[in-house]
Amino acid sequence: MVQHNENIIQHVRKLTNSQNRDNISRTVSYATFFKNNPEIRWAMLASLVSRNAGYSMCDLKGDWLPRLLSKDTRKHLFLTYERANWLIFQDAYPQLLIYEYSKKQDEPCFHLLRYFGVSTFMVMEWERFWKEKDLKRICTSLIINEQHVIEKPVIKDGFYKQRIFSKMPFLLQDYMHFSTVLFPVESGEVIGISVHGFKKTKNRIETGKKLYTIMFESEWSEEILSFADKVTHTGSRHDFETYIYPSKKRETPFLRLAFPVIDHHRSNTRDWYRKRVNTEQFYEPVKPMHRVVLTDWYKQKQRQLKIGILLKEWMFHA
Repeated sequence: MVQHNENIIQHVRKLTNSQNRDNISRTVSYATFFKNNPEIRWAMLASLVSRNAGYSMCDLKGDWLPRLLSKDTRKHLFLTYERANWLIFQDAYPQLLIYEYSKKQDEPCFHLLRYFGVSTFMVMEWERFWKEKDLKRICTSLIINEQHVIEKPVIKDGFYKQRIFSKMPFLLQDYMHFSTVLFPVESGEVIGISVHGFKKTKNRIETGKKLYTIMFESEWSEEILSFADKVTHTGSRHDFETYIYPSKKRETPFLRLAFPVIDHHRSNTRDWYRKRVNTEQFYEPVKPMHRVVLTDWYKQKQRQLKIGILLKEWMFHA
């Protein structure tokens, strides 16, 4: 039995490390897992959020942002996205694999999660899900967990705090919309939400819950999932912009041609739940959303950014 557990642990580690290579492999792994385990909706939500991170990364090597941002700032921004997404995957993917393994064994094996530094909060939530099969609760729990996982090493970390979150020009912070997630559909519309105050854990959790609602409980659900299934993720915004502007030329590169694979390590895996965070507050239902079709907003944002850059260049050279 001990040897058997050891084999499972090694297998999960190996698979997690190979799939956590870059933004593309993460995005694909989440989506593949969801196809095989559609009850774990968080995996599909994570895949689409990961797509958005890819778009933001590729913007940094696109036609426009390099004209506004120094090479250093762009490098640090890339590392911020990459670090946050790597950390979430490193924590969440073993959970998904252990759940899948439990299904195959037809018995819960969540005690194995402690070998991966997974929070005691998630161990309890998986055990609860095994009994109650509450689809929405396990998704919300995973959202709560992931936002706490990145809180200390990314949002509160001195390096990112100093170089990114305090120095970013206002126009850019608005443009990078750290907390705007877009779900494109084939009709050329862009569905999503933009929430301000991304530095607060509670706000990021609320964003995740709203995205869940749009993805699985709205009139757009089918189209969003269909687009994700049909359109291969390359990291470039061009993947969906061709549906909005059919004749638009490519302005951002393929992610794998633009960025190297980054080596990460996770030093501090202290359990965020040790502080006895009141997590029940995060399960409150989300408030009704009014504007989720962001197509016009998106077009306007793109225009504003380009005009801002051209204006800056004109003033600089005038």
